[in-house]
Amino acid sequence: MSEMNKTATSNDLEFKTAVSNIGKYFKYKWSLMKKAGIYYAFIAPYAIIFITFIVLPVIIAIYFSFTNFNMIEKPEFIFIDNYFTLFVEDDLFLTSIKNTMLFSCITGPVGYILSLGFAWLINELPPKVRAIFTLMFYAPSISGTSYTMFLFIFSADEYGLLNSLLLDANIITEAKAWLQNEETIPYCVLVVSLWLSLGTGFLSLIAGLQGVSKDYYEAGAIDGIKNRWQELWYITLPTMKDHLLFAAVMSITGAFGMGAVITNLVGFPSPNYAAHTIVHHLEDYGNLRFEMGYASAIAVLLFLLMVVCNELIQKLLRKVGT
Repeated sequence: MSEMNKTATSNDLEFKTAVSNIGKYFKYKWSLMKKAGIYYAFIAPYAIIFITFIVLPVIIAIYFSFTNFNMIEKPEFIFIDNYFTLFVEDDLFLTSIKNTMLFSCITGPVGYILSLGFAWLINELPPKVRAIFTLMFYAPSISGTSYTMFLFIFSADEYGLLNSLLLDANIITEAKAWLQNEETIPYCVLVVSLWLSLGTGFLSLIAGLQGVSKDYYEAGAIDGIKNRWQELWYITLPTMKDHLLFAAVMSITGAFGMGAVITNLVGFPSPNYAAHTIVHHLEDYGNLRFEMGYASAIAVLLFLLMVVCNELIQKLLRKVGT
Protein backbone atom coordinates (compact mmCIF):
# COMPACT_ATOMS: atom_id res chain seq x y z
CA MET A 1 0.00 0.00 0.00
CA SER A 2 2.86 2.33 0.84
CA GLU A 3 4.32 1.89 -2.66
CA MET A 4 0.91 2.64 -4.19
CA ASN A 5 0.64 5.76 -2.07
CA LYS A 6 4.11 6.86 -3.15
CA THR A 7 3.20 6.30 -6.78
CA ALA A 8 -0.05 8.25 -6.39
CA THR A 9 1.77 11.07 -4.61
CA SER A 10 4.41 11.14 -7.36
CA ASN A 11 1.70 11.31 -10.04
CA ASP A 12 -0.04 14.13 -8.19
CA LEU A 13 3.21 16.07 -7.97
CA GLU A 14 3.88 15.58 -11.70
CA PHE A 15 0.33 16.70 -12.51
CA LYS A 16 0.59 19.78 -10.31
CA THR A 17 3.99 20.60 -11.80
CA ALA A 18 2.60 20.29 -15.34
CA VAL A 19 -0.38 22.51 -14.46
CA SER A 20 1.96 25.03 -12.86
CA ASN A 21 4.22 25.07 -15.93
CA ILE A 22 1.23 25.56 -18.23
CA GLY A 23 0.04 28.43 -16.02
CA LYS A 24 3.48 30.03 -16.10
CA TYR A 25 3.60 29.65 -19.88
CA PHE A 26 0.26 31.40 -20.38
CA LYS A 27 1.20 34.14 -17.89
CA TYR A 28 4.42 34.71 -19.82
CA LYS A 29 2.56 34.86 -23.15
CA TRP A 30 -0.04 37.18 -21.65
CA SER A 31 2.69 39.52 -20.41
CA LEU A 32 4.19 39.61 -23.91
CA MET A 33 0.78 40.35 -25.41
CA LYS A 34 0.22 43.21 -22.96
CA LYS A 35 3.59 44.68 -23.86
CA ALA A 36 2.67 44.44 -27.56
CA GLY A 37 -0.87 45.72 -27.00
CA ILE A 38 -0.44 48.69 -29.31
CA TYR A 39 0.44 46.35 -32.19
CA TYR A 40 -2.62 44.21 -31.60
CA ALA A 41 -4.74 47.36 -31.51
CA PHE A 42 -3.47 48.34 -34.95
CA ILE A 43 -4.15 44.93 -36.53
CA ALA A 44 -7.48 44.45 -34.72
CA PRO A 45 -9.64 46.24 -37.37
CA TYR A 46 -8.18 44.12 -40.17
CA ALA A 47 -8.40 40.94 -38.08
CA ILE A 48 -12.06 41.60 -37.24
CA ILE A 49 -12.95 42.31 -40.87
CA PHE A 50 -10.98 39.28 -42.10
CA ILE A 51 -12.60 36.91 -39.62
CA THR A 52 -16.08 38.35 -40.19
CA PHE A 53 -16.08 38.43 -43.98
CA ILE A 54 -13.60 35.67 -44.89
CA VAL A 55 -13.17 33.04 -42.16
CA LEU A 56 -16.75 32.87 -40.89
CA PRO A 57 -18.35 32.72 -44.39
CA VAL A 58 -16.04 29.83 -45.31
CA ILE A 59 -16.98 27.94 -42.13
CA ILE A 60 -20.69 28.64 -42.69
CA ALA A 61 -20.43 27.53 -46.34
CA ILE A 62 -18.80 24.25 -45.27
CA TYR A 63 -21.65 23.64 -42.82
CA PHE A 64 -24.38 24.49 -45.33
CA SER A 65 -22.73 22.25 -47.96
CA PHE A 66 -23.89 19.27 -45.90
CA THR A 67 -27.48 20.51 -45.74
CA ASN A 68 -30.56 21.08 -47.85
CA PHE A 69 -31.22 24.79 -47.37
CA ASN A 70 -33.47 27.06 -49.45
CA MET A 71 -33.22 30.22 -47.24
CA ILE A 72 -36.84 29.82 -46.13
CA GLU A 73 -37.02 26.52 -44.28
CA LYS A 74 -34.67 25.30 -41.58
CA PRO A 75 -31.51 23.64 -42.98
CA GLU A 76 -31.84 19.85 -43.18
CA PHE A 77 -28.65 17.87 -42.64
CA ILE A 78 -28.14 15.46 -45.57
CA PHE A 79 -24.43 14.63 -45.10
CA ILE A 80 -22.60 14.23 -48.49
CA ASP A 81 -25.67 14.08 -50.76
CA ASN A 82 -24.84 17.45 -52.35
CA TYR A 83 -21.32 16.32 -53.24
CA PHE A 84 -22.59 12.99 -54.53
CA THR A 85 -25.09 14.78 -56.77
CA LEU A 86 -22.43 17.14 -58.08
CA PHE A 87 -20.04 14.45 -59.25
CA VAL A 88 -22.47 11.67 -60.19
CA GLU A 89 -25.72 13.26 -61.38
CA ASP A 90 -24.90 16.85 -62.37
CA ASP A 91 -23.40 16.65 -65.86
CA LEU A 92 -23.40 20.43 -66.20
CA PHE A 93 -21.12 20.71 -63.16
CA LEU A 94 -18.61 18.40 -64.82
CA THR A 95 -18.80 20.62 -67.91
CA SER A 96 -18.14 23.65 -65.72
CA ILE A 97 -15.07 21.96 -64.20
CA LYS A 98 -13.72 21.20 -67.67
CA ASN A 99 -14.23 24.78 -68.86
CA THR A 100 -12.84 26.27 -65.65
CA MET A 101 -9.69 24.16 -65.79
CA LEU A 102 -9.25 24.94 -69.49
CA PHE A 103 -9.51 28.70 -68.95
CA SER A 104 -7.47 28.63 -65.73
CA CYS A 105 -4.64 26.47 -67.06
CA ILE A 106 -4.19 28.89 -69.97
CA THR A 107 -5.13 32.27 -68.51
CA GLY A 108 -3.37 31.76 -65.16
CA PRO A 109 0.14 30.69 -66.28
CA VAL A 110 0.16 32.66 -69.56
CA GLY A 111 -1.19 35.79 -67.86
CA TYR A 112 1.39 35.40 -65.11
CA ILE A 113 4.25 35.05 -67.59
CA LEU A 114 2.96 38.04 -69.57
CA SER A 115 2.77 40.10 -66.39
CA LEU A 116 6.34 39.20 -65.48
CA GLY A 117 7.62 39.80 -69.00
CA PHE A 118 5.95 43.18 -69.43
CA ALA A 119 6.93 44.22 -65.91
CA TRP A 120 10.57 43.38 -66.67
CA LEU A 121 10.52 45.31 -69.96
CA ILE A 122 8.74 48.33 -68.49
CA ASN A 123 11.15 48.41 -65.55
CA GLU A 124 13.99 49.07 -68.01
CA LEU A 125 12.37 52.32 -69.18
CA PRO A 126 13.08 55.80 -67.78
CA PRO A 127 10.94 56.64 -64.69
CA LYS A 128 8.46 58.98 -66.41
CA VAL A 129 7.97 56.70 -69.41
CA ARG A 130 7.70 53.71 -67.04
CA ALA A 131 4.86 55.38 -65.14
CA ILE A 132 2.91 56.01 -68.36
CA PHE A 133 3.33 52.45 -69.63
CA THR A 134 2.45 50.99 -66.23
CA LEU A 135 -0.82 52.92 -66.27
CA MET A 136 -1.52 51.84 -69.85
CA PHE A 137 -1.05 48.15 -69.05
CA TYR A 138 -2.90 48.26 -65.73
CA ALA A 139 -5.86 50.37 -66.82
CA PRO A 140 -7.77 47.59 -68.69
CA SER A 141 -8.05 45.50 -65.51
CA ILE A 142 -9.95 48.27 -63.71
CA SER A 143 -11.79 49.85 -66.63
CA GLY A 144 -15.26 48.70 -67.65
CA THR A 145 -14.72 50.06 -71.15
CA SER A 146 -12.61 46.99 -72.02
CA TYR A 147 -15.77 44.93 -72.39
CA THR A 148 -17.26 47.50 -74.74
CA MET A 149 -14.09 47.48 -76.83
CA PHE A 150 -14.11 43.70 -77.22
CA LEU A 151 -17.84 43.65 -77.95
CA PHE A 152 -17.03 45.96 -80.86
CA ILE A 153 -14.05 43.82 -81.95
CA PHE A 154 -16.08 40.58 -81.92
CA SER A 155 -19.30 42.13 -83.21
CA ALA A 156 -21.36 39.72 -85.32
CA ASP A 157 -21.94 42.11 -88.26
CA GLU A 158 -19.51 43.21 -90.95
CA TYR A 159 -18.82 46.45 -89.08
CA GLY A 160 -17.18 44.58 -86.24
CA LEU A 161 -13.42 45.12 -86.26
CA LEU A 162 -12.41 41.46 -86.57
CA ASN A 163 -15.03 40.66 -89.20
CA SER A 164 -14.13 43.80 -91.14
CA LEU A 165 -10.42 42.94 -91.22
CA LEU A 166 -11.01 39.31 -92.20
CA LEU A 167 -13.52 40.27 -94.90
CA ASP A 168 -11.14 42.84 -96.38
CA ALA A 169 -8.38 40.23 -96.42
CA ASN A 170 -10.74 37.68 -98.08
CA ILE A 171 -10.08 35.21 -95.26
CA ILE A 172 -13.83 34.82 -94.65
CA THR A 173 -16.71 35.39 -97.05
CA GLU A 174 -19.38 36.43 -94.53
CA ALA A 175 -19.47 37.94 -91.08
CA LYS A 176 -19.23 35.48 -88.18
CA ALA A 177 -20.96 35.68 -84.81
CA TRP A 178 -17.85 35.15 -82.70
CA LEU A 179 -19.61 35.56 -79.37
CA GLN A 180 -22.61 33.40 -80.28
CA ASN A 181 -20.79 30.43 -81.79
CA GLU A 182 -19.90 27.76 -79.22
CA GLU A 183 -16.75 26.86 -81.18
CA THR A 184 -15.29 30.38 -81.11
CA ILE A 185 -16.53 31.52 -77.69
CA PRO A 186 -13.66 29.88 -75.70
CA TYR A 187 -11.03 31.59 -77.86
CA CYS A 188 -12.69 34.98 -77.46
CA VAL A 189 -12.93 34.50 -73.70
CA LEU A 190 -9.25 33.58 -73.49
CA VAL A 191 -8.18 36.64 -75.47
CA VAL A 192 -10.18 39.00 -73.25
CA SER A 193 -9.06 37.26 -70.04
CA LEU A 194 -5.40 37.56 -71.01
CA TRP A 195 -5.91 41.22 -71.88
CA LEU A 196 -7.38 41.83 -68.42
CA SER A 197 -4.84 39.69 -66.55
CA LEU A 198 -2.36 42.57 -66.09
CA GLY A 199 -3.85 43.67 -62.79
CA THR A 200 -2.69 43.88 -59.19
CA GLY A 201 -0.14 41.09 -59.67
CA PHE A 202 1.43 43.11 -62.48
CA LEU A 203 1.84 46.12 -60.17
CA SER A 204 3.37 43.85 -57.52
CA LEU A 205 5.96 42.59 -60.00
CA ILE A 206 6.80 46.15 -61.06
CA ALA A 207 7.33 47.05 -57.40
CA GLY A 208 9.46 43.96 -56.84
CA LEU A 209 11.70 44.71 -59.80
CA GLN A 210 12.23 48.28 -58.66
CA GLY A 211 13.11 47.07 -55.16
CA VAL A 212 16.11 44.99 -56.26
CA SER A 213 19.30 46.77 -55.18
CA LYS A 214 21.87 47.54 -57.87
CA ASP A 215 24.54 46.34 -55.45
CA TYR A 216 23.36 42.77 -56.07
CA TYR A 217 24.02 43.12 -59.79
CA GLU A 218 27.48 44.53 -59.15
CA ALA A 219 28.28 41.65 -56.81
CA GLY A 220 26.89 39.20 -59.37
CA ALA A 221 29.16 40.61 -62.07
CA ILE A 222 32.14 40.03 -59.81
CA ASP A 223 30.97 36.43 -59.15
CA GLY A 224 30.79 35.65 -62.87
CA ILE A 225 27.29 36.56 -64.07
CA LYS A 226 27.72 37.58 -67.70
CA ASN A 227 24.35 38.54 -69.20
CA ARG A 228 20.85 39.84 -68.38
CA TRP A 229 19.26 36.37 -68.43
CA GLN A 230 21.64 35.16 -65.73
CA GLU A 231 20.92 38.33 -63.74
CA LEU A 232 17.19 37.64 -64.02
CA TRP A 233 17.44 33.99 -62.94
CA TYR A 234 20.11 34.18 -60.24
CA ILE A 235 19.53 37.65 -58.77
CA THR A 236 16.26 39.32 -59.76
CA LEU A 237 13.77 36.47 -59.34
CA PRO A 238 15.19 35.08 -56.06
CA THR A 239 15.26 38.61 -54.59
CA MET A 240 11.59 39.24 -55.37
CA LYS A 241 10.14 35.86 -54.35
CA ASP A 242 7.49 37.44 -52.13
CA HIS A 243 6.23 39.55 -55.03
CA LEU A 244 6.24 36.49 -57.30
CA LEU A 245 4.15 34.55 -54.80
CA PHE A 246 1.68 37.40 -54.39
CA ALA A 247 1.33 37.81 -58.15
CA ALA A 248 0.80 34.04 -58.49
CA VAL A 249 -2.01 34.10 -55.92
CA MET A 250 -3.68 37.02 -57.69
CA SER A 251 -3.30 35.29 -61.05
CA ILE A 252 -4.86 32.07 -59.75
CA THR A 253 -7.72 33.93 -58.08
CA GLY A 254 -8.42 35.89 -61.25
CA ALA A 255 -8.25 32.80 -63.46
CA PHE A 256 -10.72 30.81 -61.35
CA GLY A 257 -13.07 33.73 -60.73
CA MET A 258 -13.55 35.20 -64.20
CA GLY A 259 -17.28 34.54 -64.36
CA ALA A 260 -18.11 38.23 -64.70
CA VAL A 261 -15.83 38.55 -67.74
CA ILE A 262 -17.63 35.72 -69.53
CA THR A 263 -21.10 36.97 -68.56
CA ASN A 264 -20.37 40.43 -69.96
CA LEU A 265 -19.13 38.92 -73.22
CA VAL A 266 -21.53 36.08 -74.03
CA GLY A 267 -24.31 36.39 -71.47
CA PHE A 268 -25.54 33.91 -68.88
CA PRO A 269 -25.93 31.11 -69.67
CA SER A 270 -23.50 31.03 -72.60
CA PRO A 271 -24.66 29.39 -75.87
CA ASN A 272 -24.79 25.62 -75.30
CA TYR A 273 -22.84 26.25 -72.06
CA ALA A 274 -19.65 26.65 -74.10
CA ALA A 275 -18.15 28.96 -71.46
CA HIS A 276 -20.02 27.72 -68.39
CA THR A 277 -17.63 27.77 -65.40
CA ILE A 278 -17.86 26.76 -61.75
CA VAL A 279 -18.55 30.38 -60.85
CA HIS A 280 -21.56 30.39 -63.21
CA HIS A 281 -22.81 27.13 -61.70
CA LEU A 282 -22.50 28.70 -58.27
CA GLU A 283 -24.39 31.81 -59.36
CA ASP A 284 -27.10 29.65 -60.96
CA TYR A 285 -27.89 27.71 -57.80
CA GLY A 286 -27.09 30.46 -55.29
CA ASN A 287 -28.44 33.66 -56.89
CA LEU A 288 -31.21 32.29 -59.14
CA ARG A 289 -32.50 29.04 -57.62
CA PHE A 290 -31.63 29.87 -53.99
CA GLU A 291 -30.56 26.30 -53.31
CA MET A 292 -27.98 27.48 -50.81
CA GLY A 293 -26.92 24.03 -49.59
CA TYR A 294 -26.07 22.89 -53.11
CA ALA A 295 -24.47 26.25 -53.93
CA SER A 296 -22.35 26.01 -50.76
CA ALA A 297 -21.04 22.62 -51.88
CA ILE A 298 -20.02 24.16 -55.22
CA ALA A 299 -18.33 27.06 -53.39
CA VAL A 300 -16.41 24.69 -51.09
CA LEU A 301 -15.13 22.66 -54.04
CA LEU A 302 -14.06 25.83 -55.87
CA PHE A 303 -12.29 27.01 -52.72
CA LEU A 304 -10.44 23.69 -52.34
CA LEU A 305 -9.47 23.70 -56.01
CA MET A 306 -8.00 27.20 -55.68
CA VAL A 307 -6.11 26.26 -52.51
CA VAL A 308 -4.58 23.15 -54.12
CA CYS A 309 -3.51 25.06 -57.24
CA ASN A 310 -2.13 27.88 -55.09
CA GLU A 311 0.01 25.42 -53.07
CA LEU A 312 1.35 23.78 -56.23
CA ILE A 313 2.31 27.14 -57.75
CA GLN A 314 4.01 28.27 -54.56
CA LYS A 315 6.05 25.07 -54.35
CA LEU A 316 7.23 25.65 -57.91
CA LEU A 317 8.11 29.28 -57.28
CA ARG A 318 10.08 28.44 -54.12
CA LYS A 319 12.53 26.58 -56.36
CA VAL A 320 13.31 29.70 -58.38
CA GLY A 321 16.97 30.50 -58.19
CA THR A 322 17.78 27.45 -55.98
